[in-house]
Amino acid sequence: MSNTWVLVANSSQAKIYKNKGPKGPLTVIKDFEYLNGRLHEGDLVSDSAGSDGGSVGQGRHVLDDQTSAKEQEAIIFAKELTSHLDQERNKEAFKKLIIIAPPTFLGLLRKNSSNEIMNMVSQQIDKNFVNKSAEEIQQYL
Repeated sequence: MSNTWVLVANSSQAKIYKNKGPKGPLTVIKDFEYLNGRLHEGDLVSDSAGSDGGSVGQGRHVLDDQTSAKEQEAIIFAKELTSHLDQERNKEAFKKLIIIAPPTFLGLLRKNSSNEIMNMVSQQIDKNFVNKSAEEIQQYL
């Protein structure tokens, strides 16, 4: 696992670990917390359709009724994470990537990752390991 990053995430938090060698320890290099991902559906909705900030893409747009507010928040966080990974990929900060996330969030990460990022992914694990220690994650890998 030379110059491999390990993204461990769920819909409200994530950590990126760096591993420089197959036997070397994992070291946290970035910690993300997404507080909206922890809110309950009722805390995220109002009587009318909402809108997102439109900071990415073609500006503001109304959220559809097909996607729950909780799902929309998970999508926003997945986009934030994949955008960060793309920026770091452009800097050649890592050569390989391992993604560990619960199945639904793993799907969102896949969907929002560029082809370049997905080509760097050497392993995908559908588990929620966000609260596991670096040592426990290392043992699992």
